[in-house]
Amino acid sequence: MFGTIIAGTNNLFTVECDDEVVRSCTIKGKVLKADKRFYNPIAPGDVVELEIDPVNDEKGQILSLKERKNTFLRWNVKGRCPQLLASNLDYLILVTTPDEPPFRPRFTDRALAQAEHQGITPVVVCNKWDLAEKMQTDGREEEFEEIERRLTIWEELGYKVLRISAKTGEGMTEFAELLENHLSAFVGQSGVGKSSLINVMDNTCVLKTGSLSQKYGRGSHTTTKGTLIHLTLNETLTEGVQGRTADIIDTPGIRRFVLDDIEADDLALYFREFEPFIGKCKFGLGCKHDSEPECAVRKAVEEGKITEERYDSWKRISNEIRTGSWED
Repeated sequence: MFGTIIAGTNNLFTVECDDEVVRSCTIKGKVLKADKRFYNPIAPGDVVELEIDPVNDEKGQILSLKERKNTFLRWNVKGRCPQLLASNLDYLILVTTPDEPPFRPRFTDRALAQAEHQGITPVVVCNKWDLAEKMQTDGREEEFEEIERRLTIWEELGYKVLRISAKTGEGMTEFAELLENHLSAFVGQSGVGKSSLINVMDNTCVLKTGSLSQKYGRGSHTTTKGTLIHLTLNETLTEGVQGRTADIIDTPGIRRFVLDDIEADDLALYFREFEPFIGKCKFGLGCKHDSEPECAVRKAVEEGKITEERYDSWKRISNEIRTGSWED
């Protein structure tokens, strides 16, 4: 029998099986064959083969893992190995906010690079857009303009960007239309409102939401493990049509997103606007795109084909990879 991983920690997984029974399963032999070591061998969205416990029909053992369409992962610093966050995705939803917690474009740039590396379609969702609009009336126009510029840069690169608000409902209908009939993972720092978005889309699904730390403006970790959730979309978001669905993997809030399996010299390949210029420098693929003469990448920056913001982000992330010192 086959089943889909809903959630799991250590060697205990919740599996939705083909016979519509949800079972608590362990890995047979406690070790799953894989080509590399992971912090966790299985993630929500994985499809596994299992055998049912002959004594208890609600339990089983996982025998093997079906080939994945894709995976989204990060480097787990504490475990010193890759950590799987979700598998077999249609979309990676990168949730950010203009404020509370503060806007962090480099977090999003890292996640975009990882998505490009894994071959997953990312979507940038700026939740709490009502706070961005409030900035303009609170004398914070420059902050608002900087956020809007960053979002526009991603849009011009071909990424889909949504400005929405779980609180006011702005943009939620378009967001629900995007998610319908797809499997998507929500990824973002703590406090950006991933659980609030899910609660708005399906009012029968009540997830715990966290309050922000007053001292640091950061959210608390209300989602402690990744979980696949079947949503029945709120009729107010589907023009009154009943029964429309979407599948969401709600991942734990991440304060520090560390790239996995991307070398500093290869990072430019996953900044999509850099790719046309790679290998065209005077020193070819050996160019560091820093101070070398006749660098095609830096020339592209001077000509406005690559924005200063993304070039600076690429340089900073490259340095993080080389030094192993990552910002929150």
